Parts: sequence; structure tokens; C-alpha cells
Amino acid sequence: MITRLRRSFANLAPEQRRVGLAAILVLVSMLLPWYSKTTNAITRNGLANAHESKMAILVPSFVEASIFLVAVAVLVLMFARGEGRAFHLPFGDGIVCTAAGAWVAFLVFYRFIDQPAGGTSKNLAYSYDLSWGIFFGLLAAAFLIYSGTRLRLANVAEPPLPDEPPTRVAPPGPPEPPPPAAPVDAETAETPDARADRERRRAEREARRRSEQATAVARPEIDGGTQLSFDEQE
Repeated sequence: MITRLRRSFANLAPEQRRVGLAAILVLVSMLLPWYSKTTNAITRNGLANAHESKMAILVPSFVEASIFLVAVAVLVLMFARGEGRAFHLPFGDGIVCTAAGAWVAFLVFYRFIDQPAGGTSKNLAYSYDLSWGIFFGLLAAAFLIYSGTRLRLANVAEPPLPDEPPTRVAPPGPPEPPPPAAPVDAETAETPDARADRERRRAEREARRRSEQATAVARPEIDGGTQLSFDEQE
């Protein structure tokens, strides 16, 4: 099993390894003291107080169980990708890991507002307060969100299914350079396209002028200055 884990980790992309590390940090945070338990007991000698730290994993509830399962699910996903398992998740691995980190962060923040419920019995009462370990859990959840976002932006290719060709995703590179500008004539300070357009317009004007001259020559001139009277015509 250790060999499979090492081989799977070696096959992962750097962004996938970062996601796996974030999930491990979430699990490690659950082994830290998230809560401090205060117990008040009535004894023969009077009221006795006791304080002890409680790890998140030892305080069973829906919140802690959800955080644990989400972190394990992300680790299983990265292990499967490292072994080349072919399956597709809705919206892709990056968005799923980002959503997992957001859910963990929401649950940890919920614990800031609502601590685990205490209890009472005949001779004792106990309550819970927050401890320093829960802040590490919140940072681990934020790191999981960041890692999932980086995985989504990296566009890491998923293993193809048996009935589809392999997906090739080009790594993000620098933007394409703009097309080279057209050369400018040093004498006229204009590009060849502008010069050709200017020559075309000049040729059109010349052709229009010649056409008007030809029309004027072909039209007969009428001299209305000299007319003969009826007497002179006779």
C-alpha cells in the first residue's frame, strides 16, 4: 500500500499535490485541541473544577464528522487521479475541491458561533469553549480553497474514459504577440495599403473627368445668337 501511495503521489501534477496537502492539513487540524472542556462537580469537599482540552475528532457531531469525511474524500480523489482512474466529476476536479474547502470553512466558522453543547447531571455540569486548534483548522480550509482554485486554473488533464480520445490541455503561456505592422514608406510616411487606396481614388477621379469631357464633345452646340427673320428668309 505504501508503494501505491508513493507511486500515486509521484504521478500527480503540482497543483494536485497541493490539494492533497491541504486535505491532510485539515485532518491534522482535527487532532489539535479545538475545544476546552470545563467540568464542575460537587464532591464531599465542595465544588471542584476541572479543565481539559478536546480534539475535534473526539467530539462527535455532524460538524466534525462532515469535515473529516470531506477531507478524506479529497484525498481519495487525488489518490485515484494519481493511479490514472478514468472518471469525470461535475464541473471538474478543481471546482469540486474548491467547493469542498468552502464547505469545510463554513463548518469551522459555524463552530465559532455555536460550540458543542454541554450537559448536566445530578452532581456535575460540563461545558465547551473554543481553543487555539480551531484557528489552524480555519487556515487549513482556506488553503484547501486556494489549492482547488489553482487546480481549476491549471486545467490539468483528466485521465480519458475508455471510449474517448486522450485530452490534451496546453499549459497556459504568454499571450500571442500582435501581428507585425505594415511597413511605412519613408518618403510619403504612409503604408502600402494607404498608398494603394490613394492611387485608386485618384484613378477613379481621372476616369470620371475624362468621361465628362467625352460627353461634352459629343453634344452638338446650338447657336441661339443669330436668327433670320421671315423677310430675310424670303
